[in-house]
Amino acid sequence: MPVTTAPTVEDLRRELSHLRGLDRSAARTMPPAFYTSEAFLDLEKDAVFRAGWVCLGHVGEILNPGDYFTTELVGEQILVSRDQSGKVQVLSNVCRHRGNLVATGKGNRRSFVCGYHAWTYDLDGTLKTAPLMKDVKAFNQKKCSLPQLSSEIWSNFIFVNLDGTAEPLAPQLGKLDAILHNYHNEERNLLFTDEAVWNTNWKNLTENFMEGYHLFATHPQTLQPMTPTQLCRKVPGEAAWTAYRSYYDPNYPPRGPFHKDMTEDEQRNTVLFNLFPSFVVAVAANYTLHLCLRPVGAGKVAIRWGVAGFKTDPADPEVVRYVELCKAFNDEDRQKLETLQLAQNTRHFPHGPLAPDDLEGTIWDFLMFMAKTLGAEERAEA
Repeated sequence: MPVTTAPTVEDLRRELSHLRGLDRSAARTMPPAFYTSEAFLDLEKDAVFRAGWVCLGHVGEILNPGDYFTTELVGEQILVSRDQSGKVQVLSNVCRHRGNLVATGKGNRRSFVCGYHAWTYDLDGTLKTAPLMKDVKAFNQKKCSLPQLSSEIWSNFIFVNLDGTAEPLAPQLGKLDAILHNYHNEERNLLFTDEAVWNTNWKNLTENFMEGYHLFATHPQTLQPMTPTQLCRKVPGEAAWTAYRSYYDPNYPPRGPFHKDMTEDEQRNTVLFNLFPSFVVAVAANYTLHLCLRPVGAGKVAIRWGVAGFKTDPADPEVVRYVELCKAFNDEDRQKLETLQLAQNTRHFPHGPLAPDDLEGTIWDFLMFMAKTLGAEERAEA
C-alpha cells in the first residue's frame, strides 16, 4: 500500500535510530523525505553543519598575502583570507557596524572596506578605521574586529566549525592520514577551481560520490573503462570518515607521474573518501579532485570544487585533459542526481536495500554518521 502522508522530522529521526539497530547484512536506504524535507534540512543546519567541521576550500585559492575568497554556509557569510604574516584567516564576513557584507567574490586586497559606511578591516579582521566614530562614547574600536571562526587546515584544505564546539579535526583523521601518506596530497598544486549549484540534495551528491556501484551504468565511457565497478574495495573507516579504493583496470595505461614514495598497489588505485558530513575527495595516483558541498535548500546543493596535482601549469595539456574528464563525469552525475531528486518526491517508495560492502558500504557508514548525529535518542540527549 502507498504511504498517504509524508514522514515528519520525528519520523525520520526515529527511522535513523532504527537503522542503527540493523545488522550490516540488512543495510538499506532512508525514505525519500530524508532528501526532500525542508524541515529536516533545518535540523541538519544546526546539528550537522554548524556543529561539525565543513570544508570551505583549498589553500591554493589564497596563496599570497591579501588573497581572499568569500563563501556562505547555512546562511552564515564567511570571508577566508591570507594575512600579511601568511596565516589563513576564517572570518565572519559581516561588518560590526550595521551588519552589511565586508567583501564579495574573490581577489587580492590590502584591507577590506565595507561599502555601506566604509568601515575598514585588516586582513586578520582587525578594525582599522571607522569614519566619524571617534566621538561616540559607546564605540570601542578594539571590540569591533570581525569575529574569527574556529578553523583548521588539513591536507591543504580549509575547514570551519561555525559553533566552535567541535573536537579538533586532525586527531580524528590519523588512520586516513596513513592511507593517504604516500600520495602526498599536501605537495599537490591547485590547478583548477569552479563553483556550481545542482538541483539535488546535498546527501544525494555525497552518497553518489562515495559509491562505485553506479560507475558501469552512469559512466560507461568516462570512468568504467578506467576504474570499473567490479574493482572497488571498501576501506575500514572511522567515526569522522569513510573511504574506498577504486582500482584501475589492469589494461588501462599507468596514471603517472607518481610520487617516489608510492607503492605499486597505490599507483593502481584512487582513494575516495568522505569527511563527514559533506566533503568528498578522490585522491588518484596523479591528481586530487575535491568537492566542498553546502546545502542551499532541500533540493539544491552548492559545490566548490577543484583539481590539484604535481604539475604546476594549469594550461598543461595533461592537466586540461584531466579537468575535462572531471567535467564530463560530473555532468553525467548531475543528470542522474537531478532526476533522482524529482523521483524522491514520491510516497510509493519506502526504502531500498544497499549493495554489498565494497560497492555501497560507504553509504551505510554515512547513514550511521547521520543516525548518530540526528537519531531520535541522540538529539533528545543533546
